[in-house]
Amino acid sequence: MSSPEQPESAASVKPPAKDPMKSFRGVMAGTLILEAITVGLALPVVARLGGGVGTVKGWTVIAVAVALVLCCGVLRRSWIVPVILALQVVLIVFLFFITAIGVIGLLFLAFWLWALWLRREVARRMAAGTLPFQQQ
Repeated sequence: MSSPEQPESAASVKPPAKDPMKSFRGVMAGTLILEAITVGLALPVVARLGGGVGTVKGWTVIAVAVALVLCCGVLRRSWIVPVILALQVVLIVFLFFITAIGVIGLLFLAFWLWALWLRREVARRMAAGTLPFQQQ
């Protein structure tokens, strides 16, 4: 009358392998939200130096901030990385109009390039089987 015996197959089931790319999507989502907040906080700069929020510059900054938030919902899609990089280019173009917003674009572009390099490195190590969770 002890505890019931577990079937042999249940005892030999291994836990699923960890997916490092799933955690990378979390990092991407967090970065996109932080970038959207940063770009949104640049609206007073546009109001002061760019002729106002109601101008093309103001609406462009608002559109980029909204697009960054919307990108969080489609991070599983294969086309999202080029879209994120294109949004960085839009911000960098502001170097010619409002330097502060262009600098935001450059800083976040540097982060995205670094993060994409890390993702490539993890994928390479995963394919080679040298990640710590792949070791016995």
